[in-house]
Amino acid sequence: MKIAIITDQHFGARKGSKLFHDYFKKFYDGTFFPTLLAEGITSVIDMGDTFDNRRSIDLWSLKWAKENYYDRLRDMGVTVYTVVGNHTAYYKNNNSINTIDLLLREYDNIIPITDYAEHVIGGTKFAFISWINKENEEQTMKMIKKSKAKVAVGHLELNGFAAYRGFTQDRGYEAEYLRKFDRVFTGHYHTRSNDGQIFYLGNPYELYWNDVNDPRGFHIFDTETYDLTSVDNPNHMFHNIYYEDTPHQMFNATEYAGKIVKIIVRKKSNPKDFEKFIDKLYTVGVEELKVIENFDYNQGWLVGEDLEISEEENTMSILNRYIEESETEIDKSKIKTLFGSLYTKACEVE
Repeated sequence: MKIAIITDQHFGARKGSKLFHDYFKKFYDGTFFPTLLAEGITSVIDMGDTFDNRRSIDLWSLKWAKENYYDRLRDMGVTVYTVVGNHTAYYKNNNSINTIDLLLREYDNIIPITDYAEHVIGGTKFAFISWINKENEEQTMKMIKKSKAKVAVGHLELNGFAAYRGFTQDRGYEAEYLRKFDRVFTGHYHTRSNDGQIFYLGNPYELYWNDVNDPRGFHIFDTETYDLTSVDNPNHMFHNIYYEDTPHQMFNATEYAGKIVKIIVRKKSNPKDFEKFIDKLYTVGVEELKVIENFDYNQGWLVGEDLEISEEENTMSILNRYIEESETEIDKSKIKTLFGSLYTKACEVE
């Protein structure tokens, strides 16, 4: 039996941005639901952080989520097993109040999983592990130790995996307590990574600049063969354009309509030609446009004389490498965590 696994959908993200939810809808309309129909999938595992804000959600975003996701799954007869993630648990030390229980009670096809639980799907027993906190940690570890399940799914913060592209998490739980399972699939980190047994499957779409050119989508898992197939989202919100005296007459700007674009100038011999290039993007209706000229991070006043920067690196990978190579005696992992939190908050400012 084939089942769909999806995680970290973050409905209501970017303060309920209509732009981003229109972008989300392209994925559901063009990729997710057509794949469910084509594969005859009747079970979906949602590994947490279905909603973005653990304390609130605006009514427009909730209506959007129900009309474009939950109503459609109900009408298709699809059963959804949903674990609670850190973004859907109101309290930080327990999962007792959460958005899944409170907002989705009218759906008989949704099975909310507040803490640890086990369910058999397609003849395979799954261990469902919701967000681990102070209140449920001891009980969760006991249940995992006793479990006879072959596959575990959850919303886990594990040490040694990529928290986002270019940065490996150096805090969280050690993975050893999960080694008893044949496969472990988890959400929480938005980029894909695995060690052959534990798989972070990543979220369905780009939310921040850090996600540019990083594969997104969902997965199909075969409960009989254990085959895992990624179904990539072909749509992108963020785009890097490299300008090298690019002829504006030959430049097709239509694909950037409604997108967030960054132009990185490598060579600009004629400012007027560059202005015409920019004008083409504004004419098609680019949503947001940033221009970076003189792309040279290697200046001592910025990052240090010995730190070489690639144009392909993102903001957080640059910061983390700079922190790692610094000679500070302060705990570097704490500095990285602080900068990561500040960066995420900065991205959320509209």
